[in-house]
Amino acid sequence: MKFLQLTDIHLTAPGQTIGGRDPNKNFAQAIEHAMKHHSDAEAMFITGDLSDWGETDDYKRLAEQLDKLPLPVHLCIGNHDDRPTFLKQFPDLEGDGGFVHSVVPLSIGHAILLDTWGPESHAGFFCEDRAKWLSYQLTELDGPIWIFMHHNPVPSHVKPMDEIMLLDSSRFGEIIRPFKDKISHILHGHCHLPLSGTFHGIPFFAPRGTNHAGWPNFAAERLLSAADLTESYAVIFADKNSTMIHMVEYGYKGNVRNEGSPEYADWDKITMIR
Repeated sequence: MKFLQLTDIHLTAPGQTIGGRDPNKNFAQAIEHAMKHHSDAEAMFITGDLSDWGETDDYKRLAEQLDKLPLPVHLCIGNHDDRPTFLKQFPDLEGDGGFVHSVVPLSIGHAILLDTWGPESHAGFFCEDRAKWLSYQLTELDGPIWIFMHHNPVPSHVKPMDEIMLLDSSRFGEIIRPFKDKISHILHGHCHLPLSGTFHGIPFFAPRGTNHAGWPNFAAERLLSAADLTESYAVIFADKNSTMIHMVEYGYKGNVRNEGSPEYADWDKITMIR
């Protein structure tokens, strides 16, 4: 099974840039690259910050782009989004309690998409209603399960970033901990950094994003840091026993070189290319 994760696409009004980059152009290039190399993926997941300002026109243009794709695309919302505006454009994505959460059957197991959005805040939220919904899904669904969400549930140890992480991470942890043998991975965005680790024994991963990149400035006290690193998305290969994730830096403009054969017999100072 193969599926794709894009995150933090931050669509804006045409012509506007973020960090000197055009998020609309970069998202289009991500889609083009993904469809050229991974059109056999069974699904695409976009984990939030779909619009930079939560504006109707951004969601309309996103819907138009997604309608052209040959594979199903599933959406989370992030702190830059606006849930009421989003649901006007994507009314079918409104779940129980008015949240943008859903369950997606996969060829192996299921995906659960969580809504961690809260009004007038960049931080993430996981209230009791969301906790009850997730607990029910984890109880009823067959595994393996991949959880997609926007906000990071684990501190990055970058102070200004951790002020806007999932504030209810303890409640989230209490819900998922009993199901650690059923949950394959948590996949999130938000930080604009490639991150991996574990939470209550469950692996998590985040790719950098399709536009502006973050930087782990551990000395930062108030402001987030950015860097001119290349745009990326994730390709996930999975079966019942394993998950392999690649962060594909599709925005890289340099050369890709051959550096020799994997055959041990060819490894010598004459034939190896360095």
